[in-house]
Amino acid sequence: MARLSVSEFKEADKMPLVVVLDDVRSMYNVGSVFRTGDAFRIEAVCLCGISATPPGTEIHKTALGAEDSVEWRYYASATEAVAGLRSAGYEVLAVEQAEGSTMLHHFCPERGRRYAVVFGNEVKGVRQEVVDLCDGCLEIPQFGTKHSMNVSVTAGIVMYHFARSMLLC
Repeated sequence: MARLSVSEFKEADKMPLVVVLDDVRSMYNVGSVFRTGDAFRIEAVCLCGISATPPGTEIHKTALGAEDSVEWRYYASATEAVAGLRSAGYEVLAVEQAEGSTMLHHFCPERGRRYAVVFGNEVKGVRQEVVDLCDGCLEIPQFGTKHSMNVSVTAGIVMYHFARSMLLC
């Protein structure tokens, strides 16, 4: 299937996207984000607060080794990660239901720009103090009885949207 080795992945050009996990408690969700991040060849994952860091059996179970290919950094808080990303020139967007949010299908990432997307805790979402530091919010439209989705599913949808806009079209 012409897959990259881990060393080839590390040397390959990356989609200019960083994923920030704000207090994601499930190691399986963290691992799933790594695996999807590998599939779309993102720049990095920022693990913040209580989000688990590799190595870990539960992370590896869903990441299947992607925790070795995708660069990651740990921050004591997502506010620290967001501040650093913004100062490095990233446009930082929280993925959260918020007043004034942009529906994902109306957001068109621009080639040549660098982005970071922040995903929150499975129960509480992205903390308000983190949302306040971001450049805006993206929201995935939902049509059922629930008003939220699993964080790793949400991350996959958002990463695909960025890849489709920046790499595939």
